[in-house]
Amino acid sequence: MNAPWKPGVGQRDTFHAFVCDDHSFDLLRAVASEMGWPPEKVNKGGMRNAVQSLSITASPQILFVDMSESGDPLNDINSLAEVCEPGTVVIAAGQVNDVRLYRDLIASGIQDYLLKPFGADQLRDALTQAQAVFLAPRETAPERPHCTVAVIGTRGGVGASSIATSLAWLLSEKKKRPTALLDLDVHFGTNALAMDLEPGRGLTDAIENPSRIDGLFIERAMVRASDTLAILSAEAPISQPMMTDGGAFYQLLEEFRLAFECSVIDLPRNMLIQHPHLMTDANIAVVVTELTLAAARDTIRILSWLKTNAPQSRVLVVANRVHPGAPEISRKDFEQSIERKVDVIVPFDLRISAQAAKLGKTLAETAKSSKVGASCIALLDAVMGAAADDDETPRPARGKGDSLLGKIGDLKSKLPTRRKDKAAVL
Repeated sequence: MNAPWKPGVGQRDTFHAFVCDDHSFDLLRAVASEMGWPPEKVNKGGMRNAVQSLSITASPQILFVDMSESGDPLNDINSLAEVCEPGTVVIAAGQVNDVRLYRDLIASGIQDYLLKPFGADQLRDALTQAQAVFLAPRETAPERPHCTVAVIGTRGGVGASSIATSLAWLLSEKKKRPTALLDLDVHFGTNALAMDLEPGRGLTDAIENPSRIDGLFIERAMVRASDTLAILSAEAPISQPMMTDGGAFYQLLEEFRLAFECSVIDLPRNMLIQHPHLMTDANIAVVVTELTLAAARDTIRILSWLKTNAPQSRVLVVANRVHPGAPEISRKDFEQSIERKVDVIVPFDLRISAQAAKLGKTLAETAKSSKVGASCIALLDAVMGAAADDDETPRPARGKGDSLLGKIGDLKSKLPTRRKDKAAVL
């Protein structure tokens, strides 16, 4: 069980206890007083009272809980984990003398388990050890800079969500980076669906109550796809408009930076207009497009927007679902139009796309040994390279004759002409 009482320090009471019998109650009050802790923090009621109390109040640094009346100790520990804040050191007590239970409790994150009846010396030693554990300096691994990747589709249907879920999966599975995936299409997002997960209400609750967003909220609201990948999404009723100033999204990204090494944002185009601040801290922008005239126009517009509003972001252009035959616009003409290279080409493969949807897996996971899979790995390498080198590549300045309409006109002139006869209609 991933118990939330992981080491951490916060402003909270030093000690709380919840016990079932008078002897334990009196003994705990006496030992607590010896250690300089308020004896009134010792309560009657055991596990049930502990869960009820801690669901509405902050949990202490050290928690003593009596499990004597618990019919299912491990299940009750899970319930306690749901209401315990990070950093709490938990000591349990009970009447079951079973080494398997002891091992399961320790594995769940419990600091110690005392067999009743226990004496004052045994209790004092357990509490002293718990205090030492809480106050001990924490050994932390060297921090790596957080990587935030925004995935933006130039047109509806270009497969930006497929790229976002694949990239998040690759970061978490191939690079072993704890990764958060945020689907900001509140009404029609498909990130959770693509992984065969229920989206939950986490994102909706965050939008409705931004003040609730903290580390504990993130722990409870996000849906786990694996040990290293968590998703925050929604499936809000289409009759329910999204009323937010974007502050909730900013707070979510702040918490992601504290809890994860990487964040992948599936960012619909309209969010760039409504909430441009979402790109403020994005290291990398992945612009997903297709080789069509309309997509070329919108790629130019989005690249221009990013250059003005997110100059700190390294931009990668991904041409997705490229058919093996002749595309509407050749890669060369497309690149000339947008004044830069396409970084990754992902070929269209109907069989793999259908298989991914059927299995409830990401495109990258399903297409491991295919050209599509190789393209996904190429994207991962490009993202990791961009994260390691945030220097923006200079782009050629636009000349007087290089207007957007002029470029689109040049592309149109290169498209195949249509025959004005009956065969063309057919």
